[in-house]
Amino acid sequence: MVTMLCWGSWANTQKLAAGTWRFELFYWDYVLGILLFSLILAVTLGSSGGGGRSFLADIAQADDKNIGSAIIGGIIFNAANILLGAAIAIAGMAVAFPVGIGLALVIGVIVNYAVNPVGNSSLLFSGVALIVVAILLNAYAYRKMQSAGKKTSSKGLLLAVVAGVLMGFFYKYVTASMFANFNAPETGKLSPYTAVFIFSVGILLSNFVFNTVLMKRPFAGTPVAFSAYFKGRFRDHITGIFGGAIWCLGMSFSIIASGKAGPAISYGLGQGATVIAALWGIFIWKEFKSAPKNTSAILNLMLLFYVAGLGLLVYAGA
Repeated sequence: MVTMLCWGSWANTQKLAAGTWRFELFYWDYVLGILLFSLILAVTLGSSGGGGRSFLADIAQADDKNIGSAIIGGIIFNAANILLGAAIAIAGMAVAFPVGIGLALVIGVIVNYAVNPVGNSSLLFSGVALIVVAILLNAYAYRKMQSAGKKTSSKGLLLAVVAGVLMGFFYKYVTASMFANFNAPETGKLSPYTAVFIFSVGILLSNFVFNTVLMKRPFAGTPVAFSAYFKGRFRDHITGIFGGAIWCLGMSFSIIASGKAGPAISYGLGQGATVIAALWGIFIWKEFKSAPKNTSAILNLMLLFYVAGLGLLVYAGA
């Protein structure tokens, strides 16, 4: 539940900053927020208690293979998330999340279940099927808004689809780097908190490539210079950092829950963030206010299918 709320709400910080602050600049602070919060969790919660290893001891004994796996997870996530952020900027939360993250949920559940088959497969994949229907309904509602004459762009929908495909693969690399029993550390493997920190380092390192390219060749608007970042107000920077911290809190809870529920179910439930984000986009940001009247019925049906699909994921792990 915490992961769902965090992953479904962080994009509100991007929406809040959008009026005065370019997405590409916001994203630098967002990434810093993820890294800083993961470090805080690692040296506090990740270094306390009677079981496991402390953060510094854990990172000192980790082997290159597992560190590399967590970093690869960060690189894949960052490529996906930067495209998702661009999709949010163009198409809004109510479109980018249900399509992008919904697709990521479907792929992620299948990929993670193949690696670690925990849970009732019939219920699990029935839930996935309902979520696929919800994704199609959301895309249909967006198309209706286009056909009604509201100025929208197919680019946002396309970016959300590509982001979703990539997003479905990052999680398995992070969980592969960790020891299975969190109370019985394995040599060379990482604890959940250490894995999330290394994952965050992968995000930061890749951001110097991905976001630099995006600044020079943005999906929307004119190119933006690095010097513009240092002209931002304190409020602009802290908003992005706060957004990253919110997302990282959700990731940490999801990774910890994967030890009990299994990666497929933990990841799938976390991506229930689509419902939270859609609610923000539809009812708070009014992203479909200019859509045809019957669009609201399609959106309500979309939310119903999402909730039903998530309910089956819960029962799959019961």
